[in-house]
Amino acid sequence: MPLADLGDVQLNYTLRGPETAPPVVFAHALGTDQHIWDRVIELLPDGLRILTFDLRGHGGSSVPDGPYSMGTLVRDTERLMEFCEIRDSLFVGLSIGGMIAQGLAVKRLDQIRALVLSNTAAKIGTPEIWQRRMAAIRSGGMTAISTDTMQRWFPRAYVKSGAHAPTQAQIESCPPEGYLGCCAAIAGTDFYTPTSGLRLPALGIAGSEDSSTPPDLVRETVDLIPGSQFTLLRRTGHVPPIDQPETYAERLTHFMQEIAHLG
Repeated sequence: MPLADLGDVQLNYTLRGPETAPPVVFAHALGTDQHIWDRVIELLPDGLRILTFDLRGHGGSSVPDGPYSMGTLVRDTERLMEFCEIRDSLFVGLSIGGMIAQGLAVKRLDQIRALVLSNTAAKIGTPEIWQRRMAAIRSGGMTAISTDTMQRWFPRAYVKSGAHAPTQAQIESCPPEGYLGCCAAIAGTDFYTPTSGLRLPALGIAGSEDSSTPPDLVRETVDLIPGSQFTLLRRTGHVPPIDQPETYAERLTHFMQEIAHLG
């Protein structure tokens, strides 16, 4: 995969589809990488220009010293989209990716014409919660938080079946400095006021069994944007692109049809 050298960071990205096709940008969850979108992308209609990438400190991207700010993560994404010459995109952000989506839409409406805020919020958790998680990683490594993360992310039956194992392994292989850097970014972010000023098509997606960003929290955030839509996916948790890619792709496709974002 190519690397975009942005000076202070090198971002691993994948750009596929015709240059003139409607663009869709995907931003992944904390501790994962761009491959959480693979099965969803396979199910989307042809004729899209699709950009996926690894956040700084994740996957194949470089791992600058932390802590990071949300403004830095937004700026990384803004520069990558400039590098790839993408404007007027549908931006799909999940968890921390959804926070980046909100920040970028406030800053660069020329880059984003519509938002999907998936399993995310204007503010996630409290600084105290994030500090405890960061302290656990510093003392015990990524394995100190991976099991609890799976319990929050997936339905009980999914974990009991063992289907979560590849995702847990991915979390455990995430560079600790990158994960900690992004934890600091989330801990310092409250987008309630800026997000309430957005005026663009928006869809919120929540999982009925998501303990990280419960449905009411997702709905509260997307309701800040007038005219927005909300969808609750049953029998899934925090990362429906992993355990329910078919349902997720179907909802994305329907939204793209509604906002005339298909070629």
